[in-house]
Amino acid sequence: MSEINKDCMDVIFNEARTHKYFENKPISDELFVQLYDILKLAPTFANCQAGRFVFVKSPEAKARLIPYLDPSNVSKVEAASATVIVAGDAEFYKNMPRLFPHGDYMSFFASNAAFADRTMYQNSSFQGAYLIIAARALGLDCGPMGGFDNAGVDKEFFPDGKWKSNFLCNLGTGIPSKLHPRDPRLNFNEACKII
Repeated sequence: MSEINKDCMDVIFNEARTHKYFENKPISDELFVQLYDILKLAPTFANCQAGRFVFVKSPEAKARLIPYLDPSNVSKVEAASATVIVAGDAEFYKNMPRLFPHGDYMSFFASNAAFADRTMYQNSSFQGAYLIIAARALGLDCGPMGGFDNAGVDKEFFPDGKWKSNFLCNLGTGIPSKLHPRDPRLNFNEACKII
């Protein structure tokens, strides 16, 4: 497999920033479909595809989300073209016979609730990160965030209890002039070991 060029790497990582302020530009539903069709191809454990995504873009849907946000996050959600609730499906393993027909993972997860829950959380986190990378590759700016009442969001958006919110990610066209200088990052020797 060949490497992507520096321009692509800049779009996805080197020059990309976390945005809090967005222009008022709509995102088409077709772009959400394209975004998902890219991120779903990235790896998950045994192809479990545990992540679930709710694209909150209408004023009515945002009004349902806002009461569960920390006050500092309200204006971010109001300004973004959409806010994605990145969630995990507690019953993801019911799709395993179709998604990973090479072994009986459905009964394995069904009989091991703690491992299934951990797998759901880990893999919905992976897929949420893939969403950010794919969104940036498609020209969208992102603002991932915590700072919300998970239980409240789950009760409001997932009343059957099957999906569990993980984190939120604002999408849209960011306003570069409102970015502060990039915060420092740990260097390799602080964050990594080669053994």
